[in-house]
Amino acid sequence: MLKRLALLVALLIVAAACSEEQPAATTAAPEIVTTTTAGPPETVPTTIETTTTGAPKVSTSTSTTTTTMPIAETELQLTEIARGFEQPVLALSPPGDDRLFVVDQPGRVWVLAGEEPELFLDINEDVIYGGERGLLGLAFHPEFAANGRIFLNYIGDRGETRLVEAASDGTTADAASQQILLQIEQPARNHNGGMIAFGPDGYLWVATGDGGAANDRFGQGQRPDTLLAAMLRLDVSEPGAYSIPADNPFVDGEAGAPEVYSYGLRNPWRFTIDGDVLYIADVGQRSIEEVNVSSIAGAKGANYGWPAFEGSDCFQGPCDLEGTVMPVVEYSHADGCSITGGYVYRGSAMPELTGHYFYGDYCDGWIRSLSPQGETFEWFGRSGSRAITSFGQDSAGEIYVVTQNGSISKIERA
Repeated sequence: MLKRLALLVALLIVAAACSEEQPAATTAAPEIVTTTTAGPPETVPTTIETTTTGAPKVSTSTSTTTTTMPIAETELQLTEIARGFEQPVLALSPPGDDRLFVVDQPGRVWVLAGEEPELFLDINEDVIYGGERGLLGLAFHPEFAANGRIFLNYIGDRGETRLVEAASDGTTADAASQQILLQIEQPARNHNGGMIAFGPDGYLWVATGDGGAANDRFGQGQRPDTLLAAMLRLDVSEPGAYSIPADNPFVDGEAGAPEVYSYGLRNPWRFTIDGDVLYIADVGQRSIEEVNVSSIAGAKGANYGWPAFEGSDCFQGPCDLEGTVMPVVEYSHADGCSITGGYVYRGSAMPELTGHYFYGDYCDGWIRSLSPQGETFEWFGRSGSRAITSFGQDSAGEIYVVTQNGSISKIERA
């Protein structure tokens, strides 16, 4: 059982600015960085006080070219591999594909291939971009190599969330092929969630925020009958449409919306599914940032507590909700202001980090990992120049850091 890290300290609130104006199309293409650079001095990894004693158990690699070292001796660096994106918010690879795709919030997807990034998709004209709005999510069908199906989550021209399917030949995607699968009205400009990903069950998972403003103004958090403040789970096996998986908790639509798998989230800014384990990073309101961790089965019908709870603190109450899922990791706003969720390391280059879940803070720029044993390690300290908008993961399981200044960096051994 993973143990919870709790750092009790004072308050820092940062509000994201929002704009409805559509930006002009960007003409300058991003560039691939060919020079390997080590991280700045402050990125020398250090471990913070942990919740368990002794060295963690690690999985060793079967590769003959990698060496497992004690985690206490591991030092990491950030190696920039590309720069010049306007507002990158995600990096990922299709299954079994060694290319890395970068999602740019104004409505473009780039692929890192060859000497220069290539434009994979441009839906800028369809996207409202500004603040927390824009192109927020991309998922490749598990059989993308054969069927070319991609899925997008973005804010449309009426301010609504659109879940869209589009077609691709593998090299570029066709903007004109978009088919809207689901639209969700958004009562405010923020807390849109936006992450989408396929689980090992073959279903498409969608994270949504509570509708925005502050303090769950629209009363969505504790309502499983709404598609906001929730994790949705959809069957998209048939092109151009979705159906409800038979084992969704509210499949009959009586106690909740059939699409909803779990609820009680404020603004899940990135989730990941590692095997049968679901990690959700949920951005806090007043004082606490959190990571929720559970099995896929344990997440079925789960209530993550917002707005009755913020983290494990009572927020609006009543705070005696039976069965509320408490976070595994939480930290106060003296230690950051907005959590950015990442991925579980499954690469071969650093086998001592196998199973570590990486996450960071948008404001303070630090990067930490949660080990399978429940220990928390801080690898990169605070940096005002490292506004982490997202993480990335390639098909080999290596992890990348995506920053607001338009750069993509790989986490590597120093």
